[in-house]
Amino acid sequence: MTPVSSHAPHGQSSLRTVQVLGGGNAAGGAHVRSLAAGLVARGVRVTVCAPEEADRAYGFTGVGAEHVPVPRSSDPGSVAALRAACSCADLVHAHGLHASFRTSMALSGRSTPFVVTWHDRAHAEGPRAHFLRVLERRVVRAATVVLGTTSLLVDRARRSGARDARLAAVSLPGPRSAPAAEEAERRTPKVRAELGAVDRPLIVAVGSLERHRGLDVLVDAAHAWQRLDPVPLVVIAGEGPLHGELRRAVDAQDLPVRLLGRREDASDLLAAADVAVLPSRREEARSTFAQEALHARVPLVATRVGSVPELVGDAAELVPHGNARALADAVTRLLEDPGHRETLVRRGVRQAATWPTEDQTVAQVLSVYDELTRPRPLV
Repeated sequence: MTPVSSHAPHGQSSLRTVQVLGGGNAAGGAHVRSLAAGLVARGVRVTVCAPEEADRAYGFTGVGAEHVPVPRSSDPGSVAALRAACSCADLVHAHGLHASFRTSMALSGRSTPFVVTWHDRAHAEGPRAHFLRVLERRVVRAATVVLGTTSLLVDRARRSGARDARLAAVSLPGPRSAPAAEEAERRTPKVRAELGAVDRPLIVAVGSLERHRGLDVLVDAAHAWQRLDPVPLVVIAGEGPLHGELRRAVDAQDLPVRLLGRREDASDLLAAADVAVLPSRREEARSTFAQEALHARVPLVATRVGSVPELVGDAAELVPHGNARALADAVTRLLEDPGHRETLVRRGVRQAATWPTEDQTVAQVLSVYDELTRPRPLV
């Protein structure tokens, strides 16, 4: 374990940090919890400013951090609450665009070092897209350091005017290895029997039912698999505004697709899969699902968007987004070629080993904190 910074004089209090989270991004919430746990273990005092529901979901106080409830809105009351929470901080670290914008307003006029982590790119169309670009420019110019979870985000921050933008080491919180063989053998038949996939291939996708996730393309691709024997079963775990449209398409065409809704056992579904599919239409910054698939040793078919190729390397079949035929063909090739599936599994194990661990993530962040809070000699 990396020790806490030692640059503070003996007898002085430890480094005091405030982590600011908007609460709307699952990957960001899990990262902040992991980061808070690691920092606290190293003697850093951590306060997390986030909505009440974020603390209930991620348990910041359970890992030793203090939680200050701050709504995700940018109204004067929320900004004032955030400003008060940051008043005694040695350093403030905000996660996500909107949380970073509120923090930049709260820190206005102060010299407190301000770190921003971009976990994903905010997307919008029309006038709102212009508004988001304005927010991005204001945030990166206010930040002392911008950490981007992908090289694309780092490049975007630099183009937007960041004075210091760096690639962040961001781990996938939780266990990094596949379940033990005996445990997998116990759970997998039960899951497959529940789904009705005992004697047929199982294709799994997990994600919110939103247009940008491309799950309608996955449903469309299921037409091609009806000619296979046995016919694969596609299961989609998640909920969202596209549910009705997907349900109508499945029912009208009698497709071998099950919409499971929200599931708490997504990791078990993935472990039982023959193939995992990530059909996103737009950038997936360090996709949690892609990482979990490779850790679970499940062959992955994903769209070639954003930073997905950078994340998975040669350990997945990559296809153009929005192309149901290409997606169907890639999955069919995998189902018909056990040798190729095994090759992807081996590559996946190798690729996952290159990703940072939680300990490495905390060590990198702490080194940035040390750099920004180390006393500078008088000139």
